Parts: sequence; C-alpha cells; structure tokens
Amino acid sequence: MDAKQLHILQHSLGLDEYGRGTFYRNHFVTGEGSKDHADCMALVRVGLMTVRTGNALSGGDEVFRVTDAGKAAVAEHSPSPPKLTRSQQNYQDWLNYDSSLSFIEYVKMKSHLRAKEAGRA
Repeated sequence: MDAKQLHILQHSLGLDEYGRGTFYRNHFVTGEGSKDHADCMALVRVGLMTVRTGNALSGGDEVFRVTDAGKAAVAEHSPSPPKLTRSQQNYQDWLNYDSSLSFIEYVKMKSHLRAKEAGRA
C-alpha cells in the first residue's frame, strides 16, 4: 500500500493523516476515470476495501467501504504524530476543550487549576 492508498483509507474512515479520530464514517465515493478510482480498486483486490455499484444517491459512482483488514492496515501503517511542545499541546487542548473561553482565558484557568491542585491557591 502506498501513501495515496493509505490516505484514501484514512479519509474513508474520517481519520487524520496519523490515523487519529473517531470512525464517524466508512465510505468513499468515486467513479471510473477519476483520480482515485484505480487506487480504490487496488485496495479492493487486496481485501482492504469492498465496492458496491453506484446508485442515485452516489451520483452513479461506486461506493467503497473499508474492511476490518483495511482498518487494521490503517492502524499499522499510519505514521506517529509529531511530538508537540508544551505550548503546542496547550493550544491543542484548548481547541479540543470546546468552550467559549479565549485561549488566554483557558491558559489562565489551567494555571489556576494547577496551582489549586498543588495547594497554592
């Protein structure tokens, strides 16, 4: 499997380039003659995807789904994410926090909580 095929599998499952995320989908729609069709058919041949004939919902294009073997291949072949600095991790945590706090408000809140846990507040 090459990098493009790995990307197709990750995208089909709604994962990022490191294979992280939640499986919130399992499909890839493409038709003959498109830039991804040959790669999808190659993944079908090796058992990492299945294919169904298109219908009105898919615009007539074929619908590909990732098999359990394909999911395992994504886990095995996805690269490890880069190591984040403390500042980058703080920013990522804020993005994932899902609140109306600004980034600086979030950092101040986290600092206050750390101080409180250490008995300094």
